[in-house]
Amino acid sequence: MNKHCHYISALVLSSVLSACTVGPDYQPPQQILSVNMKKSYQPVFSLSTWWDRFNDDQLSRLIEQALAENRTIIQASANVDRAYAVFSGAQADRLPNGTVSGGYQASRNASLLSQDNGMTLRGFTNGLSLSWDTDIFGKLQRATEAAKARAEQSALLWQDARLHIVSQVVKSYGQYRGAQLRLTYAELNLQFLLQSKDIIQAQMNAGSATRLEMAQIDTQIYRVKTDIPAIRIAYATAKSTLAALLATPVQELQISSSASLPRLSQPASIADNSNYLKFRPDVASAERNLAASTALIGVNKADLYPSLTVSGFLGFISSPGLALNNASESWNIAPTIQWSGLNMGAVKARIKMAEVDADIAMAQYEQTVINAVNDMQLSLNNYQLSREQLANAERQFDSSQQAVAISRSQYKAGKIDFLLLLDSERELLTSRDQLAQIELSHFLRMVDVYREFSGALTL
Repeated sequence: MNKHCHYISALVLSSVLSACTVGPDYQPPQQILSVNMKKSYQPVFSLSTWWDRFNDDQLSRLIEQALAENRTIIQASANVDRAYAVFSGAQADRLPNGTVSGGYQASRNASLLSQDNGMTLRGFTNGLSLSWDTDIFGKLQRATEAAKARAEQSALLWQDARLHIVSQVVKSYGQYRGAQLRLTYAELNLQFLLQSKDIIQAQMNAGSATRLEMAQIDTQIYRVKTDIPAIRIAYATAKSTLAALLATPVQELQISSSASLPRLSQPASIADNSNYLKFRPDVASAERNLAASTALIGVNKADLYPSLTVSGFLGFISSPGLALNNASESWNIAPTIQWSGLNMGAVKARIKMAEVDADIAMAQYEQTVINAVNDMQLSLNNYQLSREQLANAERQFDSSQQAVAISRSQYKAGKIDFLLLLDSERELLTSRDQLAQIELSHFLRMVDVYREFSGALTL
């Protein structure tokens, strides 16, 4: 039996040495338009910590719950496990497949021959059955490359899903706090206007105020009352969105009552001469999709050539006395060559489809890079403009506060009438609500920057 084992080994070795892998060897694109893509993807530790810079324990708790409970993230994580299982299976396909079996058979009158009448036959088969695709032209190797790229792509898509969900949680939390802040201001404004109306009503009763003044104060009151339902809708919508992201019923979502937006102690900054594209999982996943599509070209091209499969058996087949000895020793080897020569048109069609798929994947990768560059630049520009807007809104609010303080002092001294004081108060109420809206807008722009730069920012 040893000489047969040597024969099998020699056949296998010759197949391996003569093997060649067809199809293009994948090389990552080095340049997309004017964008240098030489640096490959690098995971960012700050991807899972950037929200801590807001120093908001409530927000951190919500994000922790979302990362654990959000069904989109759970699905993406399961896809990673599945993709790596497929990759493991593709690796295993390149190795010999074998089964160990043992069987016993007994039969009586096994044929119609008269000499078999009343005869009982017994036998067994024990041994190792092997089958191996020698992969001469690298079909299985390319399939393994594609499976590995798909698994890596799934892991990157999981990272992108985490980044997206975290950004959504932070945005929704900001919208919740912003609506909460606006609602607080609106209720304060309404309370002030109602107090002012009582003063005007007393002056009308005393004959020192007119119906025009009453109509003006009523106009302000109903304007605030009109805004409050819309603010409550935004408040409820933000809370409902948060609950959905956390996979919890909205009535069970508990958020502290503090009505303030998270703020950074310093503005986010971008390091010069840094290729932030290397931190974006969406760009990296598009590149892995391109790698998988390129490998599948080789999978289909291998069908242009013959394939060699070696199968065999090594074990024992029973003798009449059911003895387990040299006489019952058995082996066989069966090399099989297959070739799809009669289906060459279909094979070439599959190759063409694989090449087109690779072209599509390349276009998708290029577009992903272009979109990423534009989105990063847009988010940064919007953030800088929102900083300017916020600074001006804060100055406007400070000026309104000063104007009201002066108007109140002059009104008490009898230098101005109540309508002028009311105008100053109205301007203060308007600037306060405007400031709250701009603070929310600035916060959302800031989150956009972290989202587009994958959290890879410095302070």
